[in-house]
This record gives sequence, structure tokens and C-alpha cells, in this order.
Amino acid sequence: MSEPTYPPIARSIELLQRAERLIPAQTQTLAKGPGQHVRGVAPVYARRGKGAYIWDVDDNRYLDYSMAIGPLILGYADAGINRAIEQQLHDGITFSLMHPLEIEVAELIHGIVPNAEHVRFSKTGCDVTSAAVRLARAYTGRSTVLCCGYHGWHDWYIATTDRAMGVPQEVRNLTYTFSYNDIQSVYDAIDADTAAIILEPMVFDEPKENFLQELRQLCTQRGIVLIFDEMWTGFRISPGGAQMRFGVEADLACFSKAVANGMPLSVLTGKADIMRLLEHDVFFFTTFGGEALSLAAAKATLHRLVDGEVLQRIELNGDYLREGIRSILAANDITYASVKGLGARTMLAFSDAAADPLMMRSFVQQELLRYGILWNGFHNLSASHTQGDIEFTLDVYADVLLMLHEHVRMGTLALALRGKCVEPVFRKTGAFNTKPRIPVEHR
Repeated sequence: MSEPTYPPIARSIELLQRAERLIPAQTQTLAKGPGQHVRGVAPVYARRGKGAYIWDVDDNRYLDYSMAIGPLILGYADAGINRAIEQQLHDGITFSLMHPLEIEVAELIHGIVPNAEHVRFSKTGCDVTSAAVRLARAYTGRSTVLCCGYHGWHDWYIATTDRAMGVPQEVRNLTYTFSYNDIQSVYDAIDADTAAIILEPMVFDEPKENFLQELRQLCTQRGIVLIFDEMWTGFRISPGGAQMRFGVEADLACFSKAVANGMPLSVLTGKADIMRLLEHDVFFFTTFGGEALSLAAAKATLHRLVDGEVLQRIELNGDYLREGIRSILAANDITYASVKGLGARTMLAFSDAAADPLMMRSFVQQELLRYGILWNGFHNLSASHTQGDIEFTLDVYADVLLMLHEHVRMGTLALALRGKCVEPVFRKTGAFNTKPRIPVEHR
């Protein structure tokens, strides 16, 4: 493999300077922002994408493992999805009346997702997680929420984080967290006023010791609404998401990302007796909830995913990538790095046993760019990633991880960085119990 060079990014830098004068944080999506890439080395702005590849505004091409932070389950500019959008575009985008696509896509989801007795649409993930929390409070007549994972920017969730300025204390007092795969932390947090337990059913660690089943049983016993936030697991780890994969039914389940291959659509599903409150008692309506281009994309996407063949192929490729990275780490005795997750979505993580994890992540990202690979810590596989792409990526990792190991061993990692280190990721992938409630017996 010839010695590659870093991509020229003059146009990206020029655009970023313009954004700094006008757009707070310069981005609409934190995970895409300049703080998540090695500043001065990494591209900042994209021009187009096709399949598993993205081109930046300086016309550099990259094999993309971010895939728009998850939505592109089929890949960029998929021909079938484009046709569906274009055909609908000729008829219109939004209308003064409801559109049949609302029924057609709801019927598809009802047939795919376990327990999706009723279905409603919106635009973003935090729309439907917040609607689910409101439904749970209305259904139970209680107020407190327990959460585990990342659920969006609305008051009820962001109150558990260090970015809660502007959220009244009274609201902050109603949400607490618990630890994944730790049922005792759930028992410690529950009280008589608990309305809902909402969690990502899997981030990168798989459920252990029947954790989800015990959570289901606990919620049933206590009359608590169990909500699965399936933004990442939905239509990715199986056609019916985590409920299908792990055999556990939630009362309500929320979806977005992969459902429409990049078009903005979110879905709230669940038991009819809870969802019926949306008829009148719980208000959840939005102008763009029935926007037809996204629904057309969702219909075409779901038809491709429903039989599971595409998802199985994605997972097999992802398994091969994960195990290949593990082999490279083992062969080089790199004990401070690990790769975990199911094939469709894996994470290469670094511990602080040898060096600053953010600095190691930055170096790996920086060096992957030289080989034309765009990476921000995760491997979000799509149907467009080929076995050849995976083989190429493993060849690159073999070089880059060995370089990392040498710099760590020599203590020269900081000198090897050519730009600004990436910033801490706001969206955590573990250690979610940031606001534990002190059990009554310990107060």
C-alpha cells in the first residue's frame, strides 16, 4: 500500500469560518460537528454521497462508516429510494388533507414491529420519545421517569445531563437514571410515582442475565409503562428491532433513523389502550407528521428490509469487520482498545490505561483519513458496504493501529496529532447512571 497523504480541505475550512460567524456551535447535529473530527485535518462539509461513499466540498472521496450518524441503512442515494421520493415529489410533498401513505406505512410497521398495535408519525427521535413519556404519564397518572441511554434534547431528558440550563428545577426533579444491565439500580430508583422506564434496549453492550425480561416483569408488576427507544436498534438489528431480536415486548416503542434511509421520519408504536389516549386526551400533532416524501421513502425502505435478508448481509459484514479488528488488536498486544457491538453497528473504544482515549481516537481518525476512510468511533454498516470495503478497511486498520501502538509505547502520541483533538462525545455509550436516586432506606 503506497504512502497516502492527508486530504486537502481548504473549502471546508472556508465554509467553517463562515459558519462560526452565524451558526451557534456551527452545526445542527452535534455528532456531525467540527468538535467530533480532528480540526485542521478532517473534512467538515459534505457535497454528495453514493452507496457507502461520501465526497466532501473539496471533492475528496471517503469510505463512510458514519453513514449520516446512522440513518443510511441502504446507503447514500439509493436508486430505489430515490425513485420513490421522485415519484411522490411529482404529486406533492405536504397537503391540506391526509395522504394514503400514512395508512400504508402504518400497516407495514404494524406487520413488522412486535406490539405495534397503533402507529403515529413525527419527524425526529426526540419528538416520539417525548410523546411516549407524556403518554405514560397520562396513562398511569404518575410523574417520575427513569431513563437509560440518550433520548434527545427535550426538558424531561436533558434534565439528567450537565446541559440542563433553562430547564426548571421542578422538571429536573422528575427524571432519574439507572445503569444498563443492572436491575438493582432500577429497583433503587423506582418509587410509587414512577410512570415510565425508558431505555435504549441495546447500545453496544448486549443485554445480560435476562435484564430486559426482568425489566419487563418489573414494569408489569408495578404498573409502569416500559418504553424502548429504538432509534438505533430499530430496523437495523432485526426487521422488528430489539423487541424481535431479544423477544421482549415494550408497551411503547420509538423509531427513527433507518426507517426511511435518511429522510426525516420518526415513529411511535405501542399498545392500543395506551396509544388511544392520542385520540383526544394527549395532544401530539405536527404539521409535517404526514409529509409524503419521507413516508414514500419509508415505504420503499421497509419493503427492502422486511424479509431480513439485507439486514443479515449487513450483520455478516459487520461481524467480519469486528472480528478482524479484534484479531489485529490481539496480534499487536493492544490491550487498551476494544471493539464491541452487533455486526450492524460496532464501536472501537479506547481505555485510559495507556494514554488519553480522546487523543487515541483522534489519531486513528486522522490516519484513517489518509486512506480515504471517514470514521468517528463507530462502524454503522449499510447494505452498500461490500466485502471488498471491509477487507480494505482491515488492511488499513492493521497499519494504523500498529502506528498508534508505537506512538503510545514511545510517548509521542501528542506530537503525532496534526490538528485539534476531538472533543468529548455528549452522546454517551455507557455509564448512563448519571443522576441516580438515593433509595428511600438510605436517605
